[in-house]
Order: sequence, then C-alpha cells, then structure tokens
Amino acid sequence: MPRVSVLLPVRDEEPTLAEALDSQLAQREADFEIVAVDDGSADASPSILDAFADRDRRVRVVRQEASGIVAALQNAVTHASGDILARMDADDSCPPDRLAKQLALLRSDPSLGLVGTQVGPMPGERWGGGWRHYAKWQNALTTPDAIAREIWAECPIAHPSWMMTRAAYDASGGYRERGWPEDYDLLLSMHRAGVRFAKVDEVLLRWRDRPDRLSRTDDRYSPDAFARCKAHHLARGPLAGVREVGVWGAGRTTRKRAEHLVVEGIEIAAYVDVDPKKIGHLVHGRPVLAPADIPRPAPWPMLAYVGSRGAREQIRAVCRELGFVEGTDILICG
Repeated sequence: MPRVSVLLPVRDEEPTLAEALDSQLAQREADFEIVAVDDGSADASPSILDAFADRDRRVRVVRQEASGIVAALQNAVTHASGDILARMDADDSCPPDRLAKQLALLRSDPSLGLVGTQVGPMPGERWGGGWRHYAKWQNALTTPDAIAREIWAECPIAHPSWMMTRAAYDASGGYRERGWPEDYDLLLSMHRAGVRFAKVDEVLLRWRDRPDRLSRTDDRYSPDAFARCKAHHLARGPLAGVREVGVWGAGRTTRKRAEHLVVEGIEIAAYVDVDPKKIGHLVHGRPVLAPADIPRPAPWPMLAYVGSRGAREQIRAVCRELGFVEGTDILICG
C-alpha cells in the first residue's frame, strides 16, 4: 500500500500535463502513487494519462464526466490507497525531493495534520503584483503559530503544495462543494477541529499563474465567496455563541464582507475606524468609533476586515498600544 497518494485533478491540461507528471514521477520518495482524475477532458489529456499509466504503475487513472474540481478531488480520495494525501495541479511542477521533505516535516511533529511548502513561479515566468504579494505573504508563514495567526485573513498555504494525513482529512469532513473555495473551506474546517499546520521553509512547488485559472475566473473564488466562507466558519468556530461583534473598518468593502456575519446570526454592534470623517457618525444605524473610544474590556469580540496593503500591521500596532490581545480580543480577517 503506497504511503502517499498524490491527488491530481485533470481537465484539458494537454500543454502542461506531461511536465507535471514527470516531476512527480521523479520524486525520490519511492512509496507513492498518483491518482489522476480525468474530469471530462476534451483534449489529449486522457491519452497522455493512459500513456503514463501504461509505462508506470504508480499512475492510476480515474475517469468521470465533467463535474468540477471538488468532485474530482473527492473521487481521487475515494480511489487513493495511501494514509497520506498530497496535492498537485496538472499545470505545476516540483523538485524531486518535495514529497520526502514534506513527509519528514509531517512525521517530525505528531500534532501536525497538514504541511505545505513555499511556492515560486515556473522557470522563466514572473508573477503580477497581486499574485506576487500573496505568494510573498504566504511564503513567510511557516510555523504553526504564524499560520494560525493569519488563517482568517486569507488561505495561508498554497493548495497544490498540501500534504495531509487521511485522519485529518476525514475528521474535518473532506472536500465539499459549498459555492466558495474548497481549499480554504477544508483548511478552516481542519483548524476548527484542532489540526495544526506547518510549511517546509523552501520553494518545493512551481506554481503556474494563468489568466484562465479557476481562482481568476470562477465565482467560487471571488472576494465575496471568501467572505461567505469566513463568516460560515467564524460563526461555528471562534464566534460560536457570540451575538455581537465590533468590526474594524467602516468602508463600503469592509461593510459588505462583514454583512455575511449577519446572515450567520451575528450582529454588528459598532464599526471602528481611524478616518475622522467617519468617526462619530452612524453607518446603517451602528456607531463608528475611534480605536481609543472602544470600551475596555471590549464588550464584544472584534474583527479586522480591512484588506488594504499594510492595514493588518497598522491595526496590530494600535491593538498592542491599547492592550487588546490578538486571537482573544480581535481577529485579523481581511
């Protein structure tokens, strides 16, 4: 029985599929299989998969009608033989020691249920500004504490770099189709279940950024979908039983994101902002307070939904100055 099963969903990946498979089959960790799920491809992907499977028994091919990435991942897990599940996309690549180094990290600490890696662009490619800043941010998060601190802001581990225990996967409910990002949903489910995460402090995944990738074109990966996902898990995690919260940021974008909390039954008691033009006014019937005007101890948990670059560090600095404890008094969610 293979120790590691690499889950590889495939839909029309003819230009890059062979490179992805070659990089996986070159792994120095010998005890693995690739479970490739052809999700109704209309190009040459099926024949490429068959050719690899014919010459290397570590490649197992599963067919399904075009049903989407969540169904493909669920199908891959069903057919996987290993007690460790790893992820890979059909347009990415990795060096030969990726699986071995992740396994070593995963086995070094029994409390870990999922480990990722740092990511970099494909050779000869450069990432655009937004993608580059996101990769830099998540690459800096390698320890369990750092990842847990930032987990409500954005997905802190690149999905194609994941390696997780089947026990952690099963205990958190696995991949589900909920109309928002399946990776962030699963990561937050694991976090709520007490799973700890870490990351190999090395670039072990080459991540191809394409204009047609799902994260750029599918509504399930829109900012609004991420906000709905966060609200769902916040209401069932750190805000379980909470009736009211304070929200840092009174701008339109922040208010729109925070309104998903109301859908989950959590009312917004007040907004907190540093803009003098907003402080002292009402927004949808709720007061806008300056940070210094927040009662101490705060009568409700606070969420920082401000997503502009540099805002997280500024809010953290103000909270430290005022004596608010991150993770207890306030969560960074934007």
